[in-house]
Amino acid sequence: MIAYLFLILFFVFSFLHLVSSYADDAENRKKTKPFLLIFLLLYYVLSADHPSVYLIMALATSWLGDVLLIPKGHHWFAYGGISFMFSHLFFILVYVSRIVFVHVPWILVVPAAIVYFGIAHFIIQAVKNTTPKKMVIPMHFYLICNSLMNLFALMQLCTLRNAGAFTAWIGALLFFASDCSLFLVRYGKKPEVIYKKHFTVMLTYLLGEFLITVGILLLKG
Repeated sequence: MIAYLFLILFFVFSFLHLVSSYADDAENRKKTKPFLLIFLLLYYVLSADHPSVYLIMALATSWLGDVLLIPKGHHWFAYGGISFMFSHLFFILVYVSRIVFVHVPWILVVPAAIVYFGIAHFIIQAVKNTTPKKMVIPMHFYLICNSLMNLFALMQLCTLRNAGAFTAWIGALLFFASDCSLFLVRYGKKPEVIYKKHFTVMLTYLLGEFLITVGILLLKG
């Protein structure tokens, strides 16, 4: 019962945060953002039969990334990116234990990798001229980490072929969409190309984190 209380709190604070994002209300976004992943993390810990330390760390570093992105400034954006990069690495460690690599259809994974890396490169090129030079390479490296996280989620799906693995992969895909949107909003010449800017970024991010967590719970992890 307590686990579901934290899940309800996650939904409530997510709703409030998304309403603020839709209205482009930066002050209220700041007030709700520190609570989002904390409630999801508590829900996971209290719901899992055998909580994964790696998933706990992935959600914790995502929470830290949220907090670090609240202040303005390129250095805070970089610190937040580093924290989220670690979250992607921890997500990879969650997936890799369930992957049987000899069963992975590389004829599917290799083209998927080309698509992910191609989109990452396209996003960086799209914002390159309006991004501080010192941020271009770190941002490229970050999107590569996110792409790798997605590819490991896909390999987990190819190995298990069940609802949990599919849910986690959809969550990873939404996380990738969120980060691509964030870079276009943060450094793009026309941030309005992303619908309601931060609303889309946070909607895909929150759904992504939630679906990854639910997917792993369905896998009894």
